[in-house]
Amino acid sequence: MTEKERMLAGQTYDCGDPALLARWHEAKKLQKQYNDTASTDKDRLHAILRELIGGHGANVWISSPFFVDYGENIFLGNNVEINMNCVFLDCNRIAIGDNSGIGPGVHIYTVDHPVRASERVVSRNGSDFPFWKSVAKAVNIGKNVWIGGGSIILSGVNIGDNTTIGAGSVVTKDIPANCLAFGNPCQVVKHL
Repeated sequence: MTEKERMLAGQTYDCGDPALLARWHEAKKLQKQYNDTASTDKDRLHAILRELIGGHGANVWISSPFFVDYGENIFLGNNVEINMNCVFLDCNRIAIGDNSGIGPGVHIYTVDHPVRASERVVSRNGSDFPFWKSVAKAVNIGKNVWIGGGSIILSGVNIGDNTTIGAGSVVTKDIPANCLAFGNPCQVVKHL
């Protein structure tokens, strides 16, 4: 099993793997090109986006700057809008359904690390840079979802269709469909 396969399977993986690092560097190059492209140059933005992310539907808009780990694990439905200054650490799949909006400064983290310091850092043979042990779990955001600005979505979280997450929320567990949720930690406030 490759390190990428381990990463996508939710197993502990070596983020210093040469193949993963090669894609990480490619994503950084594409991310920079995207962020440096004029917002009026839609053809160029869409061409870069096709190389940067795993897939997207029609009428997708991502305001720059936009930051990713690998990019290729991000999948967007139709009519998805992502506002500026969003960070998607896509060490596993990030899926966002049709007609969903992501506010400015939203962070989505699929990756997690051991809590104990002694278990986090690992030396690699032939490398003078230690890497952290990592485990990644997919994040799924349903259709017709609005994630308010400054929210943080943690690894393994699922957010149901037609749900609104209030600005500044820290989403640590699944949030069901058809509700309003906010806070730190994010909790359902009412069903819609």
